[in-house]
Amino acid sequence: MTRYTALPGFQDVLPEDQPYWEHIRDRARDLAARFGFERIDVPLLEVATLFQRGVGEGTDIVDKEMYAFADRDGALIALRPEFTAGVVRAYIEHGMHVRPQPVKLYTIGPIFRHERPQAGRYRQHTQFNVEILGEADPAADLEVMLLAWHLFDDLGFRDLSFQVNSTGDPKCKPAYIQVLVDYYRQHMDEIDEDCKRRLERAPLRVLDCKAEQCQPVIANAPKITDYLCPECAAHFAQLRQYLDDLDKPYTLNHRLVRGLDYYTRTVFEVWAQGIGAQAAVCGGGRYDGLAEMLGGPPTPGVGFGLGIDRNVLTMKVQGLSVPPLPVPRVMVLHLGEAARRQAVQVTDSLRSAGIDVWLAFGQRGLKSQLREAGKRNISYTVILAEDELKRGMAAVRDMAASSQTDVPLAELEQWLNEHLNQR
Repeated sequence: MTRYTALPGFQDVLPEDQPYWEHIRDRARDLAARFGFERIDVPLLEVATLFQRGVGEGTDIVDKEMYAFADRDGALIALRPEFTAGVVRAYIEHGMHVRPQPVKLYTIGPIFRHERPQAGRYRQHTQFNVEILGEADPAADLEVMLLAWHLFDDLGFRDLSFQVNSTGDPKCKPAYIQVLVDYYRQHMDEIDEDCKRRLERAPLRVLDCKAEQCQPVIANAPKITDYLCPECAAHFAQLRQYLDDLDKPYTLNHRLVRGLDYYTRTVFEVWAQGIGAQAAVCGGGRYDGLAEMLGGPPTPGVGFGLGIDRNVLTMKVQGLSVPPLPVPRVMVLHLGEAARRQAVQVTDSLRSAGIDVWLAFGQRGLKSQLREAGKRNISYTVILAEDELKRGMAAVRDMAASSQTDVPLAELEQWLNEHLNQR
């Protein structure tokens, strides 16, 4: 028979890893609320043109990685490869521009990209995503950057710093792109085929190339910050002033452009001691023209995305601990048919009272049930046998102390609560 396994690039999140996931999600939700962000959930499926238009033709996401297919009605749809386009679509569709601006939104969920699987990068990965829509102030850029910073700081990440750059806006970016293309055309024999393709379709992406042969060309490429218009230069200077005022370490990274067409002005990453040579644990930036691209009113925006899968790995690499998830500390054992029926009732009653309980299954002997309780790190076992039940009693065993006490069934809930609270 066929033995099935997960598809390449997809993973099962096993129970032993869930404490990391829950801890990151809990801290992310708590911080988002503290910063005034509200939750939004958008569909897994959207029309493919939403991403082709918003993310951009010529990007790796659209050209190589997006899961797009025709549905039964012949419509071309896609599994979302990122969150921002869908969130902006929802902002436009539901008329959020009439709400008090800015609108601050966050979401958590899976995104899908058909890319080469590697450490921390899966074809399905879970992302925490935040957006501020309707505000052009560089303080909004700072706001999302600080949310990311505080999250990683709360999680205990070491060696935190920002990488920042500005990609300009529609007034100054085209002139820089022309300078960049002219420069690269003088070095066509020194770059790889991917960069030649990017130069025609998404020129800024050549700066993000990782191929060894392209590195000398990138190092000597013209810097976009030398071509910013006065407004973009002032915006970027103000953001850097805020970071200086807060004493947050950052590096001006002229190669940082991010991989999406919709970015304008600020782009940033958070770096930390991480997995191998890849130090980026979060990335985002500003996208002031995206709403108009998608048919909405002019709406400035800024945000970031953070892969939870990758950051679970980073936490493990850094040796960061997380609190365990709650598990039952009480187990109800039973001997005999009458006791088994009573055990079901006692278990249900204790759970209704807010006590986490594991019910022993089957018709095994007491030693076997106690061995199971030990493997599950149970604190107290409630042993029900027919003789004790006739007297309205249960034997409660302290597993750590190997001591046993008879407790009236009517007082069992109170007894357990008192003793569990002492531990």
